[in-house]
Amino acid sequence: MTTAMLRTWTDYVLPFFRRPARLQVAALCYRQGKAGKKEVLLITSRGTGRWIIPKGWPIDGKDAAGAALQEAWEEAGVRSGRVISGAVGVFSYEKELSTGLPVQVETLVFAVEVSKLDADYPEVTERRRKWVSPMKAANMVQEPELRQILRDM
Repeated sequence: MTTAMLRTWTDYVLPFFRRPARLQVAALCYRQGKAGKKEVLLITSRGTGRWIIPKGWPIDGKDAAGAALQEAWEEAGVRSGRVISGAVGVFSYEKELSTGLPVQVETLVFAVEVSKLDADYPEVTERRRKWVSPMKAANMVQEPELRQILRDM
């Protein structure tokens, strides 16, 4: 009987409480580093200090790529960057909202070629940033799909 109740809960009841994933946009910032090797910019999250890429919610009046560029400026100080093409990938993760409730988030990732970083930017006191190789970055982030995007660079 317990197995039947569990199956009923997971197959029929629980789906009624699931909400669709929310959308975020992200900037996968990169540059040509020493000896022409590609480097990507990682930043720390404000809450846990884990390594991530700049990301956030869509912004009214901006397309997804423009919102990703705005996040790159606010979170990492990317002053001069350009989006290379459409989204290069998507990754999912669970975000805890200010209410304490978790929400599933799908994040569109845009490649941003960086030509200038500012030392002073809106979240400079809240985050650290670091240039690393794409492979090292893949080992530093937690999201499996983002790891794959970084490995494919």
